[in-house]
Amino acid sequence: MSVLSRLYRNQTAFDFVGRKRIGFTISAILLLISVGSLVTRGLNLGVDFEGGTVIEVDNVTGGTVEDIRDALRSFGLESATVQLTSGGTDGIRVEAEIIEDPAEEEAVVAAVAAVAGVDPNDASVTAVGPAFGEEVTQSAVRALVIFLIVAALFIAWRFEWKMALAGLAALFHDLLLTAGVYSITGFEVTPSTVVAILTILGYSLYDTVVVFDKIVETVQKSEGRRTLAQIINDSMNTVLMRSLNTSLTSLLPVGSLLFVGSYLLGATTLRDFALALFVGVAAGTYSSIFVAAPLLATWKANEPEWQEVEAAPPPKPDTAPPEKVKKAKAKARPSAQGSGPKPRPPKKGKRKR
Repeated sequence: MSVLSRLYRNQTAFDFVGRKRIGFTISAILLLISVGSLVTRGLNLGVDFEGGTVIEVDNVTGGTVEDIRDALRSFGLESATVQLTSGGTDGIRVEAEIIEDPAEEEAVVAAVAAVAGVDPNDASVTAVGPAFGEEVTQSAVRALVIFLIVAALFIAWRFEWKMALAGLAALFHDLLLTAGVYSITGFEVTPSTVVAILTILGYSLYDTVVVFDKIVETVQKSEGRRTLAQIINDSMNTVLMRSLNTSLTSLLPVGSLLFVGSYLLGATTLRDFALALFVGVAAGTYSSIFVAAPLLATWKANEPEWQEVEAAPPPKPDTAPPEKVKKAKAKARPSAQGSGPKPRPPKKGKRKR
């Protein structure tokens, strides 16, 4: 039977605990790359976080990025972010630093509109001050911290504090990987990105709770006869297909939103949201299997009750057959009188008168 067949039948026997170093090594490499990119490149924060002016116009004449930059150079805005967007019609999106002078703002809008071949009154202008951006940043960080605290308290109340620590480690793992992908790709971080990150952290927490709940159930059924590694491995193999199926059913629509919606159909506003969901769901599935459960096994291995189970000799099998089996064997034993007809009792003779 192939691996896929055994996987779908829940008949796998993967040694997750015995090979935990492989998962830890992969996670360490990915986290180092993510942290290195965050330190060197940072995040491309949107105007909602840093403040600035956003100008959006239809690109009727087909102006290029260089044409827009040449028009902005006279205003000292050559470092502005210029993007060519597509959707129902092609468009131009300019993100520049905050322009405090209203007359200068009108001149910049007129210059961009002239390159795009539209009337300046048809341009969409959004200005966000730095104070508002700082407030949005503080709100996002506050929401993230509250979520992590509530998640840790829930897992500690539902299971135990070591499971809460392992769950938090998996959440931080997913958060850093998602932030690293945004840093490497240079995708803009918007408020919708924060919403997506909170969503995928909730998904990761759900997957981790499912795994921990199965481990607790298996511990209760084992009644101290199995080691911690055996219990975690059996629990992980039992819920493995469930986790993969849940992830696939989530990744397919999110992947369609990311690749088809944003790239093929030009819905670029969905790209930042969809990327966080796609990376977070994949990372959450990985962390619940290869990070949270192996970490729990490592931290609980030194507990006295599990060390006693580990040091106890395996139970000896009972070699004495039960009485019913003995009687059945005795009945099934062949007769020692040969293979002829069975003897019958003698017939009674007739009395002579």
